[in-house]
Amino acid sequence: MSGIRALATPYQDTDADQLSFALGLPPLPALAVRELTVGGTEVRLRLLGASHQVFAGPVAETVACLPGGAGGLPDAVREFDDWTYRFSAEVRRYTGPEFGHRVAEILRRTEAHPHALYGVFPGDPEAVTALVVDAAEAPSEETGPSGPAASAAGRGGRTGRTGLIWHTWHTYPQSRRIVATRTRLEAR
Repeated sequence: MSGIRALATPYQDTDADQLSFALGLPPLPALAVRELTVGGTEVRLRLLGASHQVFAGPVAETVACLPGGAGGLPDAVREFDDWTYRFSAEVRRYTGPEFGHRVAEILRRTEAHPHALYGVFPGDPEAVTALVVDAAEAPSEETGPSGPAASAAGRGGRTGRTGLIWHTWHTYPQSRRIVATRTRLEAR
């Protein structure tokens, strides 16, 4: 098992609209942390509740309900030292049965993944935050967080050029919405 099955903290009644994206924040209080070396790069996956932080190379990415944050998950491209960083996110609403199937798929994928961290919140088995990271070796596919590149990376597939790809999922059972993010960090 690559992550945590059950968290010891209650699920906060938040929703996708409350998430904000930030770069460069210091580590926030975490429910769980996993430190890894992936593709020669040190990575820290941090589960913050219905949110996450990833520290990899020169990047500190946060997707969380930030106090005073403007909210929103804009696509971002940044240059850091000798690295290029690309972030994208999408929010999808599902019907009740579709939502349950999608959450089960996220848990199966994450539980089987060697570089993952996830949490299931008490009180609702469909309240999940999950992260996976893979080495990347090919030019990026700009297909979004749930397209073919996401599927390959989620299965541990390698995609050519030196770098990393990570995916996160934040599930919100009360609105049956899932926030999926895709980040690519590659050496230039």
